[in-house]
Amino acid sequence: MQSELLNERDLSKLRWRCRRGLLENDLFIERFFNTFEKSLTVNHAKGLNVLMDLSDNDLLDLHLARKSLDELVISSPSLDCAEAREVLQMLRNKA
Repeated sequence: MQSELLNERDLSKLRWRCRRGLLENDLFIERFFNTFEKSLTVNHAKGLNVLMDLSDNDLLDLHLARKSLDELVISSPSLDCAEAREVLQMLRNKA
């Protein structure tokens, strides 16, 4: 089931997968995990994995809304999914 919550092992793997080269990206991702860790689902993990395939600079541009997901879909068609869009909104959440 895609809306199933991530178990501890999958969550740990996802955190490891999300480690980035740019400190700024790591800060956004750390805030994301601190806010949503207990409610992340398999769908969220799928969306986050798709976003982690981006270069550090493209990912930072998405975080800061300097680029839209639609601009990046041209070169990375896998970004065109509801899961990636939802996770991007969560990443941009200031809560």
